[in-house]
Amino acid sequence: MPTDQTVKTLIHGEWNVSSSHKTVDIYSPHKNELIGQVPSLSQEELDASIKSTVEAQVAWESKSIQDRGDILKKWADILEERKEDIGHAIMNEVAKKKGSAVSEVTRTADYIRYTVEEAFRLDGDVKRGDGFKGGSPQKIGMVEKAPLGTILAIGPFNYPVNLSASKIAPALMQGNSVIFKPATQGAISGIKMVEALIDAGLPKELITIATGRGSVIGDFLVQHPSVDMITFTGGTGTGRHISELSSMIPVVLELGGKDPAIVLEDADLDKTAKEIVQGAYSYSGQRCTAIKRVLVKDEIADELAGKIQAQVDDLSVGMPEDNATITPLINQKSADDVQNLIDDAKEKGATVVTGDKREDNLLYPTLLDHVTADMNVAWEEPFGPVLPIIRVSDQEEAIRLANESEYGLQASVFSKDTERAISIANRLEVGSVQLNAKTERGPDHFPFLGVKASGLGVQGIQESLLSVVRDKVTIINM
Repeated sequence: MPTDQTVKTLIHGEWNVSSSHKTVDIYSPHKNELIGQVPSLSQEELDASIKSTVEAQVAWESKSIQDRGDILKKWADILEERKEDIGHAIMNEVAKKKGSAVSEVTRTADYIRYTVEEAFRLDGDVKRGDGFKGGSPQKIGMVEKAPLGTILAIGPFNYPVNLSASKIAPALMQGNSVIFKPATQGAISGIKMVEALIDAGLPKELITIATGRGSVIGDFLVQHPSVDMITFTGGTGTGRHISELSSMIPVVLELGGKDPAIVLEDADLDKTAKEIVQGAYSYSGQRCTAIKRVLVKDEIADELAGKIQAQVDDLSVGMPEDNATITPLINQKSADDVQNLIDDAKEKGATVVTGDKREDNLLYPTLLDHVTADMNVAWEEPFGPVLPIIRVSDQEEAIRLANESEYGLQASVFSKDTERAISIANRLEVGSVQLNAKTERGPDHFPFLGVKASGLGVQGIQESLLSVVRDKVTIINM
């Protein structure tokens, strides 16, 4: 039942609760206390709201790109004005340290502004009929970008504002309407983000916020006949399921990763250790782009492990309000999954260099050495603060182990020999390779993609703008 803690969702063009009065409780991961409720919508409610969202798209598409851009730029301004409030909501919902939660909001505002400017630069094309052999100069083809229609944007818990806005902003800027399905843990932050958008002047009917239980509305949304495109960030299993259910519509999937850091014998080990620790443990490792394994030449493994350990032992562990780097994981199940990977590695002979301490869903940063290919942590993605070191005899073994993973999101190569590092990068089956730096998503205007089980399609500001439109050709016969 709705209470004074219920946050209304946007449905039928109004802020409201479910007609069934059902709600979903949201608990803080680090306080284990109820921080709010969101409406648990039914399929029938969503179906009616989606109809109005589809109808509203026609008028939105007819607005000039300048008018659409003005609303989105005002959205960015309001987000910055409310960064403390929205950042506090992020911190409470997903236990992200306070500084990172607030900076996520400001980063989102920057993303929206860049999206608007980039959209202004995406022009159409004109083709002459006689440009092809036998073609007629009396034919002129005007190639324009037309919106796909209604976009289903499914956001993740770990960046509930940034990775949701990175789907919503391009869709709206290009003239589409949006069905927004936030992660349940992150829904309050997502709703606050959309409140800022409505306050900026966006017609309410243009967005339906689909809060509720995935078991009830997940497949229904993915298979809804009014959905013209799906963009999703989340786990690989769910991504595969969405890909199987969707039919004859474009899909962009940002999924899991097992990002390796390949360290060669000539690397600057002080810089390498610093980058690896930042890449592996920020936000407690709950990032698809986190470094998830170190592949290091055996001759320097002891020295590198010592340098990484020194950095790990300096990481702050505690509560997000205290700006700790390592905070409680999103829930007990996630903590159990990570602990099981650690325990499996220990049983099979891995060395715990530091860590392996747990308080409920708070896992201390753990560094494992002498990890071998028969251990689950060598292959499975741990969404938590654990990093395995795998010793290799040469760079060929490192490349082989990196490519044997089912994932292919990002990788890092550390070496002072740039030519050698680029040669290795060219052989890695991933979307992006960082040379002498940690794996990470940004800068946001760079293409971002994964191969194999790490994703489908390309993101990045220009790429996202192009993913929500289609070519429409008008041929003038003179």
